[in-house]
Amino acid sequence: MSTAPRLTALDALHRSLGATMTDFAGWDMPLRYASERDEHIAVRTKAGLFDLSHMGEITVTGPAAVDLLNFALVGNIGTVSVGRARYTMICAEDGGILDDLIVYRLAETEYMVVANAGNAQIVLDALTARGEGFDAEVRDDRDAYALLAVQGPESPAILAAVTDADLDGLKYYAGLPGTVAGVPALIARTGYTGEDGFELFVAPGHAEQLWRALTEAGASRGLIPCGLSCRDTLRLEAGMPLYGHELTTGLTPFDAGLGRVVKFEKEGDFVGRKALEAAAGRAETAPPRKLVGLVAEGRRVPRAGFPVVAGGQVIGEVTSGAPSPTLGKPVAMAYVDAAHATPGTEGVAVDIRGSHEPYEVVALPFYKRRK
Repeated sequence: MSTAPRLTALDALHRSLGATMTDFAGWDMPLRYASERDEHIAVRTKAGLFDLSHMGEITVTGPAAVDLLNFALVGNIGTVSVGRARYTMICAEDGGILDDLIVYRLAETEYMVVANAGNAQIVLDALTARGEGFDAEVRDDRDAYALLAVQGPESPAILAAVTDADLDGLKYYAGLPGTVAGVPALIARTGYTGEDGFELFVAPGHAEQLWRALTEAGASRGLIPCGLSCRDTLRLEAGMPLYGHELTTGLTPFDAGLGRVVKFEKEGDFVGRKALEAAAGRAETAPPRKLVGLVAEGRRVPRAGFPVVAGGQVIGEVTSGAPSPTLGKPVAMAYVDAAHATPGTEGVAVDIRGSHEPYEVVALPFYKRRK
């Protein structure tokens, strides 16, 4: 049985703007409005406006909310101050990554966990099961929020035009409640583009009012609506992992080069701890394949799953690949054997449908914004 994709509160507006829509993780989402290259460049140089309402919000409240999250997740949520956010992961008992998450501490005993759209139900079910015995409530709040993002160097000025919230005092990975264009919102300085920007959590009924106000405020500063296609090339240039590509249940955080998110020093047990301790030990004695950047010497674009080769042998696999509007060349992220992971390693190629196309191994990210 096929299920009709879910629609965000902005669905009619996207269609009125001529968006090309696509089914993404069970949601009908805008892929692009016009040129994905123009949308990408707008975010790098001016600003872009995104509908991210497909993301999954889960609220955890109660006296033992922090204890539940410390048990369920690999990070130390106890050190997150009210008004701050943390990037972390939820792992299976065997250490495999179920999802990467952002956890916001909204109040003393209230947290919001934001999961990827395709994993939101998995994360909700896992938190609910792992919450048994804790004095805390896990609540599915996916229908309670629409999520808009303003990303790019002009985003602080655009948002400042429609809010009196202290944006200058809002640090990266922090959030504060405020009013934006007359709409109550959680204003978070987070994003997935490699640029400065904000994510705005609002009631679905307020989404269109906020979108139109931001569009008007950003018109003179080059703001344009942006779809998921340029969001993918932006995050790829910024070296940010995407679940299902760089992160999977078959990899631990240590395999993904993100062992830093696992906090063994926190008090008490947590799900996956033993397996992750073993993975950390293996990573030191026998380094796993390493996530690297690859920059094409030619014009052919690599895609996820393509083999990486050297000396006639397969040494890795592409996880994400696309043309880079900023570099003007195709780029990819790939897991490769440690012996070939050093930037500048010669003789590395990607097997693109039988043709071995030469690629340069580089350190990630491909692009880093000027502070």
